[in-house]
Amino acid sequence: MTPSRPANGTEVHLISLGAGVQSSTMALMAAAGEITPMPEAAIFADTQHEPPSVYAWLDWLTPRLPFPLIRISKGSLAETALRVRVSRNGNRYTSSSIPAFLHPTGMMPRQCTRDFKVRPIVATVRRLRKGRPVVQWIGISRDEAHRMKPSRVSWITHRWPLVELGLRRRDCLAWMKDHGFPVPPRSACVFCPYHSNGEWQRLQEKEPEAFEAAVTFEKNYQAAMQQTRRLRTIPFLHRSRVPLDRVRFGPDDQQPDLWGNECEGMCGV
Repeated sequence: MTPSRPANGTEVHLISLGAGVQSSTMALMAAAGEITPMPEAAIFADTQHEPPSVYAWLDWLTPRLPFPLIRISKGSLAETALRVRVSRNGNRYTSSSIPAFLHPTGMMPRQCTRDFKVRPIVATVRRLRKGRPVVQWIGISRDEAHRMKPSRVSWITHRWPLVELGLRRRDCLAWMKDHGFPVPPRSACVFCPYHSNGEWQRLQEKEPEAFEAAVTFEKNYQAAMQQTRRLRTIPFLHRSRVPLDRVRFGPDDQQPDLWGNECEGMCGV
């Protein structure tokens, strides 16, 4: 496979690493010289609430890359989302909201990706660029091309190498298998409402501590939201609007794909 664009000698190429299937495959393909130019670094923004499998995967991936994998973190997303603040006029509110499902209908706004992924990565890229324009690689594959969006920062250009190569998620998995690599985990916060039923069930069965953390977060999030004046309904993590520990996870083919709503391409890839 040949890359669609060469380096021009003035740009800095950096990977926004979600640590899931697509972005991990993209990073390893770059390490093998199948996507060029060689990136200067990969950046992983940690919300501090990924499942243990993701942190284990990062430990596996780091020594296999010829460029540094930089881990950054703004702090705990859960602590920020659950903290009830009081404005000068006495209104109670929270920040960095997650896209929870509201009863009986609707969803909360998604601020978490912007606050804990996009902004920290841009701040790190600004330090690394040294005055150069930046080409930011994002691990969206062809089957998720609807998530591609241009950069909102004037000196950053987004690039989607997997789309350039016509690769779908299944092609990434095949590439990993052909090279003898293990299957990367799904990268997303344990309490992300965008989880499919299959991922919720996987957490429940394979990473029960992570699932219990999500159950606890949901209860605490509902309690926090009830303290604010702007929300008079109850948020849920599952689209059924049933408490997570009471959900019977059905087939994924009965539910729409919500990852298309995560248009930044920073989560779930």
